[in-house]
Formats: sequence, structure tokens, C-alpha cells
Amino acid sequence: MAEFTTDTDQLTGVRHRTISVDGLEIFYREAGPADAPTLVLLHGFPAASHQYAHLMDRLSDRVHLIAPDYPGFGYSSAPTSSSGGGDFVYSFDHVADVIEAFLVTLGIDEFFMYVFDFGAPIGYRIAARHPNWIQGVIAQNGNAYESGLGPNMQPVVQYWINQEEMEPVIRGALTAEATRSQHLEGAAHPDFVDPDAWTLDQHWLDQAGRDQIMLDLLYDYQSNVALYPAWQAWMRKHQPPMLLPWGRNDQFFSESGARAYLDDLPSAELHLLNTGHFVLDEELDTVVHLIDDFIGRHTE
Repeated sequence: MAEFTTDTDQLTGVRHRTISVDGLEIFYREAGPADAPTLVLLHGFPAASHQYAHLMDRLSDRVHLIAPDYPGFGYSSAPTSSSGGGDFVYSFDHVADVIEAFLVTLGIDEFFMYVFDFGAPIGYRIAARHPNWIQGVIAQNGNAYESGLGPNMQPVVQYWINQEEMEPVIRGALTAEATRSQHLEGAAHPDFVDPDAWTLDQHWLDQAGRDQIMLDLLYDYQSNVALYPAWQAWMRKHQPPMLLPWGRNDQFFSESGARAYLDDLPSAELHLLNTGHFVLDEELDTVVHLIDDFIGRHTE
């Protein structure tokens, strides 16, 4: 009988790994050839790196892909929040610190980044600190402009003004009904949206202590708005290549926020897609094609 062996160095499928960073166990998905252009995928709320699993499968033969779970998300460590009696501060500054240290630990200092939702303020913090790391940005409903704060963000804005009064309303965003709505609202063809997407998101939201973590981060989102001018200045100064595959029906981060990028980056490539917040639920094929073309043109 013939014997078959596998050279693991040649595998292009998605690998599932954990690495210690600042005393935390950070889970991440990795795929693709190590010598290919690197794309760091930064997930949103209330998801984790699983939101990129299908995208990684599609790109793994030609792009080196890294997708971490943030502290408090997915399979990564979720220490008790400082607001819930623990000693870990869940702020965007702190999460960005951890993801920056994660990249340093892996030796990743030149990459494209895909930023979505919460991934945008994390990615832009890192980019502003290390502009030489960034080869290009794929901003998919990843906001950097006040004009992009859509109607579904307005309760969060009110939460910043009156935290105690608005907390019950914001807790409503952590329910199964709200998570399902995030995936279906604005979808052109809801029957194409896999219910596993919101079911897995909700699984992680329902883990003990995760509600307080999310409340902390949603309250701290105001720190991102305060930094929007600095990130816009970074874009104007460095003119990073920018691809904007944007769900135009998104009620969290609206089309006007996508168009605002063009004021600072006239060469940005805007593609308004007929879907909602989670673009990859419906438009995976389109985004794969756009990424292939974008990285191909901007890789030396």
C-alpha cells in the first residue's frame, strides 16, 4: 500500500493557533504562504475571527492571512473587566496595545489590513503609531468620520452622555434578536445569510462576563470619535492605498462615512455594495475579487 505524507510547510488551509501576549492567551487564525503578502484581518462587534473564516479559505493559496480574536472575544483570554471587579481595562487603547504586541510577537511589521467595525479604531491606532507598517487598508464598514455614525449608533452616542440611564437600552444590543438583526438588516437577499454567523456571535456574547466587556467598549467608543481627526490627518499625510467595499444599507456606519474617506484620500477605491453591515455574509465573491486586485496592484 502506498504511503502518503503531508509537508506541513506547504499547507495553505486555515490553522488555528494560540500565542501568549502580555500574559493573555490570544487565539488567531493563520493561512497562506508565509512569503506571500500579509493581510491582517481585524474583526468587529459582536463577532471574532470566525467572521473571516470563509474569506481566508478563498484567499489562502495566494495571501498570508492573520486574524486574531481580541481580548474578551472569541477564544482569546477574557479576564474580568475592571468595571466588574477585575483588573483588566477594556478600552480601545488597551485592546490596540495587545494587538500591536501580538503583531510584534509574530514578527509582522509590513502588511495590508482589513478593518471592519471595532477593527477600524484598533487598526487605525496601530497605523498611526507605525505608519511604515501599513502597505494598504481595506476598510469595510470601518468608520473614521462623524458623518458615518448612522442611526443605529445614536443610542450609543446617548450612552456616552448618560451611561446609567442608557445602559438597559445598550444591553438590548447584546441579545440574540439584536445580533440576528445586525446580520440581516440591509441584506438584499436575507436567505443567503448563513444563520451560523449570528448564532456563533451570540454564543460568545453569552459567555459569563462578556456583557460587561461589551458595555465597557461601547462606552469607550467615544474615544474613537475623539481620535477621528488624528486618523484623518494620518491618511492625508501618508496617503495609504485604500479599498472601500462598503455595505451601503448599513445603519451603523452609513454610506456618508464611506464617501468621507474620499476627501482625505482622493485615490481611495469606493465600492458601494447592496447589502448591510456584515458585507461578507452576502458579497464574499465580490470582496475576494476586489482584494485580489487591490493587493496585486499594491505589492512591490
